[in-house]
Amino acid sequence: MATSLEPSPARRITARGAKTRARIIAAATELMQVRGVAATTLDEVVAASGVSKSQLYHHFSGKEMLVRAVIEATGERVIGRERDALGRVSTIAGLRRWRDAIVQSNALRHGAYGCALGSLSNEVADHDDVARTMLEQLFTEWRDQLAGALRRIQDSGALPVDAPIDQLATGLLGAVQGGYMLAQTARDATPMGVSIDMALAHIDSLASTTP
Repeated sequence: MATSLEPSPARRITARGAKTRARIIAAATELMQVRGVAATTLDEVVAASGVSKSQLYHHFSGKEMLVRAVIEATGERVIGRERDALGRVSTIAGLRRWRDAIVQSNALRHGAYGCALGSLSNEVADHDDVARTMLEQLFTEWRDQLAGALRRIQDSGALPVDAPIDQLATGLLGAVQGGYMLAQTARDATPMGVSIDMALAHIDSLASTTP
């Protein structure tokens, strides 16, 4: 992603400092996913990470900067996962296998906590424009991964040459995010599967018109 929270060359931290910073971010990420951003305090992050408050403030000027670091770390994990999964997709069947994997993963926690990026967006996008921009870039990357898979399917001849790939990718990502929300409130991944299936059914309908 374009926005980076790495220290400037003049403020490079030591290997030990980098480990401390990573430990703080990991603890904050887990707490914010389970408790939410607003409900997570810096004192809780200090306790969970095992660092001192002075160490936390050495790396982060306040909660806002820590939240942005959590977004960056979460984005690297989520987009890395999707890049690995979607980068191999070049068939409709492969797209369905991707669907099965993402729904089954959510089913393991009975839909709880929703999408890590979606949950962060719900809490911070209207209050921190830098964070909103970071999240927008991450969702754009996710959509681009979906579009790449759809273009490979199109290149194979399984989708018509005039299929609106970018729009299909946006709709499919919307189905994923809406599915996460429905699964979270229902504590059941079934609505997520249905939501994605509806988007895939539309893609299937286009595939069926290909000569």
